[in-house]
Parts: sequence; structure tokens; C-alpha cells
Amino acid sequence: MEPKNLTFVLQFLLLGFTDDPELQSLIFSLFLFIYLVTILGNLLIILVISFESPLHTPMYFFLSNLSFNDICCSTVTVIKMLVNIQANDQSITYTACLTQLFFALVFTYFENFLLAAMAYDRYVAICHPLRYNIIMKPNLCVLLSLISLFISVIGALMHTLMVQRLSFCTNLEIPHFFCELVQVIKLSCSDTLIDHIMLLVAICIFGGVPLCGIIYSYYHIVSTVLRIASLEGKCKAFSTCGTHLTVVSLFYGAGSMVCISSTTSALPRKSAVASVMYSVFPQMINPFIYSLRNKDMKVSIRNLLTSIISLA
Repeated sequence: MEPKNLTFVLQFLLLGFTDDPELQSLIFSLFLFIYLVTILGNLLIILVISFESPLHTPMYFFLSNLSFNDICCSTVTVIKMLVNIQANDQSITYTACLTQLFFALVFTYFENFLLAAMAYDRYVAICHPLRYNIIMKPNLCVLLSLISLFISVIGALMHTLMVQRLSFCTNLEIPHFFCELVQVIKLSCSDTLIDHIMLLVAICIFGGVPLCGIIYSYYHIVSTVLRIASLEGKCKAFSTCGTHLTVVSLFYGAGSMVCISSTTSALPRKSAVASVMYSVFPQMINPFIYSLRNKDMKVSIRNLLTSIISLA
């Protein structure tokens, strides 16, 4: 029997990771813990940067943007899954699914641009230190963030409108824990060639262009650092880039795992597990990377906590 086209879809079903009730309880506890750690960790980063004047620099401005973006990204993808597990209900309305898809794309695209902006900041700081304050003005930092967000919104909106024109079959089960673009497109009975072409173009623009910018920045950073005579100077220069490089490696490494998993795995739910490494795990780990590997952040966190304790 051929699948029947539906001109109007009321809801989809998010299958998540498993149907086992015992494992569902374990998954709920695990993701609730991850979500709380993500929120508290990134919120701490934002508060420290806001209240500690030594951190009022372009690098930490972008970091606070990244932390806020991570909170939003985790909230968009995880909250609905937690609610569904608690209510024992896998459904998500058509409108809610498209809304979740839109915001997940916005925050994913925005993260790419933020990481590129942070790489550019490190490039200017190391390769053009005397002109750093002239180039990296507050107005430029705000403008870079706003332009990045605007481009991300436009890109996500285009995908959402393209999905909106699709018709869907009677099989409305999404083998994922949130409405991921690729999985939603797979459910369609319409011709999805244009959608797949747009997806490939989006990966090149929103993933490839920022990554090329990061590689270009670090090529010049490495070239500049290698020309420094003293070993101490080299170590100091590289230490300012270490945390950012770790976050970039984690983000793009996890993204590559998702792409490989979705193309090679015969089991759809395996791609859902792989997506955790991309859409949930980096958002939780980022605050630890920046707080444990960054001397300025450690000192500022200690000062803020000391001030809070003294007030209490």
C-alpha cells in the first residue's frame, strides 16, 4: 500500500532514543542533569563577564554571546524531549515542530559565526597587537554579532519556508529527539531535490565559510607566533588561543560525526545519538573549557563567588 499524501498535518511523533520505559527514566534523568549543568555553567560565564570589568573586552563579549546562544540551543532541543518523556507523550504539533526546527537552525548557524568572530579577534590580537583597540571597537563587535544573527535568521527562515511547502505521508514518526531538518525532509512525499540542494548550500555557507575563516585566522596566527624568538612568548600567544581551539574542535568534530552517522548508519535512531554530541554535549562542556583553561576566567569567577559569599 502506497503512503497517502496529507495536505494538512496536525502533529509529528518524536521517537527519541528508545521505547523502553526503564531506559526512558534514565534518559530523562541524564538529560535533565545535562540541561541544568548547561544552563548554570553558561549563566555563570555570562554573569562573570557582566560584573567583572577586566573581562569587558571583545573576546569575552563574543564568549558571553556564545554562552547565551548555548543556553538557547540547549533549551530549544532538550526541553520538549523532557516534557514528552515526563508526560509519556511523543507528539509535537506541526507548528511547534517547524518552530523548533527554525530556532535550532538559527542557534546552530549563529554558533558557527560566533566561533569565526572569536577566531578573528584572536587573529587581530596576535598578528596586529598595536592596532587591536583600533580595529576591535565595541561598535564593530556588536555589528559582527548582529549581522551574524541576521544571516542566521534568514538562512533558518528559508529552510523553514521550504519545509512548509512540503506534503507529508501517513508516516509522521521522526526517529529523533527534536525536529531536525534532515529527518523532517525524509518524511515528505514531495520532491525534496530543491530542499537537499539548499541544505548542501547552507552547509557550505553557514558551516564552510566560518570554518575557512577560522582556518585562515589560525594560519596567520601560527605564522606570527613561530616568528617570536622566545619560547615564553610563543607559549603565552598560544595559550590565548587554546580554549577557543578546543571549543572549535569539539563543535566541528561533533558536527562531522553527525554527518558521517546520518549517511552511513542504517538505523535512524543512531543519528539521534550522534546528534547529542553536536546539539547538547558541546553546550554543556564549553563553560568548563573556558573556566578551567582560562586564567582570567578562573580569577574572575573566584572574585565573583567571593563577593556573593561576603554579601550573604
